[in-house]
Amino acid sequence: MLLRFTCTLALMVMTTIHTFGHALWIETSPVGKKGQAQEVRVFWGEFADKDISPLDKWFSDTKSYSLSVVMPDGKVVPLQSAPGKDHYKAFFTPEKDGVYTVVMKHIVKDLYHGSRLDYHSSAVVRVGAAAAIDPAANQNVLSVHTAPDASLKVGQSIDFYTLKNLKPAGGQEVEVFAPNGWGKKFWADSTGKSSFTPLWPGRYMVEVAGTAEEKGDHNGKPYEKIWRCATYCIEVTK
Repeated sequence: MLLRFTCTLALMVMTTIHTFGHALWIETSPVGKKGQAQEVRVFWGEFADKDISPLDKWFSDTKSYSLSVVMPDGKVVPLQSAPGKDHYKAFFTPEKDGVYTVVMKHIVKDLYHGSRLDYHSSAVVRVGAAAAIDPAANQNVLSVHTAPDASLKVGQSIDFYTLKNLKPAGGQEVEVFAPNGWGKKFWADSTGKSSFTPLWPGRYMVEVAGTAEEKGDHNGKPYEKIWRCATYCIEVTK
């Protein structure tokens, strides 16, 4: 009887960790070209474990996320997603040089153990001459981005800035996942900055997640907490 209880408890804990370990993230080339369609892919799963959930396994209405691209002039253009094999994809075509910010957000319809789940993700695409990233282009409640002049190369320190309500999120936990599954946690300083030095080339995902004691009503059901997650992928070269 005790063994059965212990196994059941362990399964419940594993299930909780598994679901909250899942994140939505955007993958797209960091460099685009004028007049050429830019593909944007949205995944749900666990990046570090290469555990990408098939579309029919996405939790609740997670696939009903909103996706848009912020043009260099600040204009926001909604993007329509189409289902792929294990992800959703959308396209936009840059018409001029500059920085394009792809923004995704979603508040899940169903509560999870009394908590509201808020997902956020973003990506930056540079077209033409290098230009500075405008953090304000991403209006999500929680976001993370690289420093405007970041050099994304192996062996060189990379700075990240985490924002909550467009203000520095000092003390926020930041986790970085490498292409080979390696992961490490950092904490943002008072300016929202955290740093790490990549050891391998490839795609990394930066994830900021945490639970806040906030009460409210969501689709007619009360919640006690909000779990927020923001992701940001970068491409590191040799």
